[in-house]
Amino acid sequence: MIRDETVKLDLKPAGGPSERPISIAIVAMGGQGGGVLTDWIVALAEGQGWIAQSTSVPGVAQRTGATIYYIEMMPAGLGGRRPILAQMPTPGDVDVVIASEYMEAGRSILRGIVTPDRTVLIASSHRTLAVTEKMAPGEGIADNGAVADAVHIAARRQIVFDMNAVAIDHGSVISAALFGALAASATLPFAREAFQGIIRQGGKGIQASLATFDAAFDRAMHGAPPSEPPSAAAAAKLPERLADRRADALLQTLRATLPQEAHDMAFLGLKKVVDFQDAAYGEEYLSRLADLHARDAAAGGTDHGFAFTVEAAKHLANAMVYDDLIRVARSKTRTARRDRIRTELGVRPEQIVRTTEYMHPRMEEFVSAMPAPLARWFLRHRRFYDWANRRIDKGRRVSTYSLRWFLALALLGAMRPTRRWSLRHQTETRHREDWLSAASAALQTNYALAVAILKFRRLIKGYSDTHVRSLSKFDKVMKTTQTIADRDDAAMWAGLLLSAAVKDASHDSLDGAIRTIETIR
Repeated sequence: MIRDETVKLDLKPAGGPSERPISIAIVAMGGQGGGVLTDWIVALAEGQGWIAQSTSVPGVAQRTGATIYYIEMMPAGLGGRRPILAQMPTPGDVDVVIASEYMEAGRSILRGIVTPDRTVLIASSHRTLAVTEKMAPGEGIADNGAVADAVHIAARRQIVFDMNAVAIDHGSVISAALFGALAASATLPFAREAFQGIIRQGGKGIQASLATFDAAFDRAMHGAPPSEPPSAAAAAKLPERLADRRADALLQTLRATLPQEAHDMAFLGLKKVVDFQDAAYGEEYLSRLADLHARDAAAGGTDHGFAFTVEAAKHLANAMVYDDLIRVARSKTRTARRDRIRTELGVRPEQIVRTTEYMHPRMEEFVSAMPAPLARWFLRHRRFYDWANRRIDKGRRVSTYSLRWFLALALLGAMRPTRRWSLRHQTETRHREDWLSAASAALQTNYALAVAILKFRRLIKGYSDTHVRSLSKFDKVMKTTQTIADRDDAAMWAGLLLSAAVKDASHDSLDGAIRTIETIR
């Protein structure tokens, strides 16, 4: 005889066998109000007499995985019995997925919790870059197109727009916009006023949250308002005249010496170099650019739309505007930066902002900012150099807007007039001229290759260790390209090298491309 030791409980169904809870999964990163949104939804359901339960599983680390909040809700059962609700989303059984960022919508699809027979996907189309995207030396941002294609296939219905922008426009946070989009989706059997009532129960920012909720609700219901076409004045980037006499002289020189195709790019470059140094530096930029344009014209640049001149206008400006201690210090103390921080944080006029930044300058940066003779003296006297290095080469947490640090940074930024005498400026100028000489030499035999060599400047950026690594990549790409410069397809290979170097932080892809080229030489 088999003993039956099964525990038997007198459990009766809370409702009919066809009843099932409404399930909502929220994926949000830290600081995006996922917990607030979860609390609002639970309070909404309970306020309508429903039973609701929420759980959360935090992400591993910043931007390597969002926190997953999961909510199930259903009406109270017969006799007030409470239903048993799940604690995690099950693939194929989620009614609503809310993603606070576009790539998190893609992650939700990969997890299988977005399905075409059941799920309404609500997602903000804005991006918060992942760590791997930020690590790329160049353009490492992932393609949104793959997510967009998957959304249209995987979800039964989707509500996608930039909810973060809606929140910023109304001085609130994205959770209020997501809540408004949820109300507009009609997946919950509650009136709009019930959603708004939950927001009104909050203690802070009620009016801004309500305005954001209403804007997102209307956007989800009716779509984006039609945008006005840009005016002719806004489209014209190159002004006819400038009020400042010296600036206007530079503008007229640009217009007289460069082709129409390069005007807009050269004007942007001119503004950049003048802001970096002074008007005389702008004259140097235009003079060097005019020389490159003359070479372009002699090489038949008219047939190519003066592509060489246009690329030179862009990358020559970037080469002349390099990152050094003076530029970094000046950028930290500019009013525009402080105003941008206040705007992005939504700081009210009466509030005080304090910023703490981590800085780790090296002795190399200090020496390179000195006048060249003094810098070389430091480099020759290693004992004194090492003594100073022990006091400078260390990390510091800098309170930028404290009197002490602001004055120190402002003083360093005020050294801009001495920059042309510095060792760093001499080094940058020599490297820049070598690069332009290589591009000009290629222009005589292979126009496309010359343009490709100009684009190599994209690889050089930053200062300190970042600058050293970028120079290493540049040198690798340039050296390899010069070994195949006599090939008709050299420009194509140069483009592949650049693409590999831009997206590759570890050099693995670049080294692989170089090994491939070595087999065809």
